[in-house]
Amino acid sequence: MENEKSIRNPVNKPIQQCGKGQEKMVKILFVCHGNICRSPMAEFLLKDMVTKRGIADQFYIASAATSTEEIWGDVGNPVHPGTKKKLAEHGISCEGKRAVQVTKADYARYDYLICMDSMNLRNLARICGRDKDEKIYRLLDFTDDKRDVADPWYTGNFDKTYDDIMKGLEGFLRYLSKND
Repeated sequence: MENEKSIRNPVNKPIQQCGKGQEKMVKILFVCHGNICRSPMAEFLLKDMVTKRGIADQFYIASAATSTEEIWGDVGNPVHPGTKKKLAEHGISCEGKRAVQVTKADYARYDYLICMDSMNLRNLARICGRDKDEKIYRLLDFTDDKRDVADPWYTGNFDKTYDDIMKGLEGFLRYLSKND
């Protein structure tokens, strides 16, 4: 499909050095429609995964929405109770996280902008413009099961969303380790 992306090697980007012997931090922004279900789940699961692997200092991880539906004035809604519950089942807190909207400036700020579905890809393109640096991806395109992440807002099935996101995150970490 024209708007769906499959994995591409982002121009074999060399790892940039920050200082003597220090590698550049990989900056990742997860994106979904409202930033209350899928993208915060991906944000906090990846933070937990890299912490457990002892590589958290190599990453900056955040999430944002393509819409303002979950943002009132300047204050975003907290993470959906179903996502909070699913994360808590795995000992992960997302306390304090509130919905924020992605901005055009985020394109320059992050190395990877990872969407949960094809509609997020289209909406992000409207916000950020052309993906000239090939930074925008769909999470499950890092797997053999290239499709959208199940949206629990419509399905109510946070277990399926969790499984999809974990599969995508494992694929993304494998991709990063192969393309360093």
